Amino acid sequence: MSTPTSSIRLSPAKLAGLAFVFLWFFIGGVGHFVATPFFTQIVPPYIPWPLTAVYVSGIFELLGAFALFSPRLRPLAGVCLIVLILCVTPANIYMLQNAEHFTFAPRWALIVRLPIQVLLIVCVWWSTRRPH
Repeated sequence: MSTPTSSIRLSPAKLAGLAFVFLWFFIGGVGHFVATPFFTQIVPPYIPWPLTAVYVSGIFELLGAFALFSPRLRPLAGVCLIVLILCVTPANIYMLQNAEHFTFAPRWALIVRLPIQVLLIVCVWWSTRRPH
């Protein structure tokens, strides 16, 4: 007999993963509205309407973070958050390629940021999958 998704107990590790993912995207989403000029300056110049891009990505970060609370929406939220990570990757690459314009971050941090994104994708995927 199958168990409803809402009654499946998550392991402490999965709960910790979900908490990390929630905090990452909640804090990041809020940051888009609190530190808008910072986020706008890291949007690559080939992206049209950088301010709109910052607000839209902030909204999607917050929506994805809160969707993690719903066991039914969690897998979809995970996929959407991974897509969002991929969508903001050009900003990280742009910062690395133009590190001289972003002196607030050391070059090594801009380099390390890209593999961290891969680890973040793995964490989002793992923590949002339904247990079998």
